[in-house]
Amino acid sequence: MYYSDLVKKASLIMFDAHKDDKDKGGYPYVIHPLSLAFQMDDENSVCLALLHDVVEDHGDKYSFEYLENEGFPAEVIDALRLLTHPEGMPYMDYIESISLNPLASKVKLADLRHNTDLSRLNGEKPRKYDTYIKAIEYLEEYLENDEKL
Repeated sequence: MYYSDLVKKASLIMFDAHKDDKDKGGYPYVIHPLSLAFQMDDENSVCLALLHDVVEDHGDKYSFEYLENEGFPAEVIDALRLLTHPEGMPYMDYIESISLNPLASKVKLADLRHNTDLSRLNGEKPRKYDTYIKAIEYLEEYLENDEKL
């Protein structure tokens, strides 16, 4: 995990946004973005991991514009826009759009792996489990092929 004033700001926003939320396993939701953040190794990816669901779940209070005004760099905001699943967009189209951005892909892979960790979901597969596995495979393959270029 990377520590900085910007990461602190992202942490405080994330905690406020998700303070009353629970995940599908019944745990405080803040554990999920924290788990992703601890897997990241630079400021932008830590901030993105912390904020990855903030606008999607709490855009009424925390908009992209709000986060821009708080000083988050364009790279983080651009990746966050990609990670915020537009209503009505087919899931694999959403994943394909994420695959074009290395920062968004890095955080989404961690997100998908955490969302398929059955130990945090009381052993129950999420409804979209098979889709998540397909998305993981797609992003891993895309990143692998991109690294070869």
